[in-house]
Amino acid sequence: MLVRTQSRDIVLMSWDLYIQVGWPLYRNYGHAFEGFKLIVKDPDSVFNFLTSEVKEIGPDGQEVSKVVPALSEELKDALVKNIKRRMTPHPLKIRADIEMKCFQFDGVLHIKEAMRKAEAAGNKDCPVKISVVAPPLYILTTQTLDREQGIAIINVAIAACTEEIEPHGGRLALKEAASTVSERDDKLFDEDMAKLSLDNEELTKDEYSEEDEGMGDIDLENSGSWLTEWKCHVNNCEFLPLFRFVNATLS
Repeated sequence: MLVRTQSRDIVLMSWDLYIQVGWPLYRNYGHAFEGFKLIVKDPDSVFNFLTSEVKEIGPDGQEVSKVVPALSEELKDALVKNIKRRMTPHPLKIRADIEMKCFQFDGVLHIKEAMRKAEAAGNKDCPVKISVVAPPLYILTTQTLDREQGIAIINVAIAACTEEIEPHGGRLALKEAASTVSERDDKLFDEDMAKLSLDNEELTKDEYSEEDEGMGDIDLENSGSWLTEWKCHVNNCEFLPLFRFVNATLS
C-alpha cells in the first residue's frame, strides 16, 4: 500500500519501486515492514545499501556496468517523509470519570487541592489533566504511546485525589474506569458536554425569568414605611422605632 501510494505521488511505476525498494527490504530484513521501522530511525542505514546496476557506454564505445544508488534524492526524501508519517505511532487518549464531593465549609478549596494532586501524578510521557464536567462529575485524561502506562498513571492520579479529599470529609467515587478513548468517542463526549452546557444556560435563564416575574414592580416612593418595618422585622426589630422616625421626618 505504501509503495503504491509513493509511486503515485512521484509518478513512478509501482513495479520499479518494488524492484528498487520493496524486494531488497524483504531480502535484507525478512519483511519490508522491518526495513520501514529502521528507516524511521535512520534512513541512511537502509538506503545506502539499496543500489542498482545501470549500463553505460564508455569512452571506448563499449558498454559498461555501473552501480548507482537505487533512489534519487527526490524520491528518497519523499519516501522517508511518507514512511515516517505512516509508521510513527499516534498517542492514545486515556480517560476516567469520577465523582468528587466535599460539603465542608472550605470544601471547594479541598477539591481544588485534590485536582492539583491528581495532575501532579502525571509525568513528561503521561501528563494528567483533570477537568470539571458539571459538579460533582470530573474527568481525568492523559495522552501516551503506552496504553498500560497511561492507565496506570490515571489510577495513581485517582488515588492521589482520594487521599487528599477523604481526610477533609470529602468523598470520591469512580464512575468510569480508565480506558482508551477513540476519536469518535471523544467527539461524542464533546457534543454531549456542549449540549449539557446549553441546557444549563437555558435553565439559568428560566430561573432568572421566574424570579423577575415573582418580584413584580415595587413602588419605593409609597412603600418606604412598610418596607423599612419589614427589614427591621428581619433584623429582630432592633431599629424599628428609629426607621419609623426617619420615614416620618423625610415625608
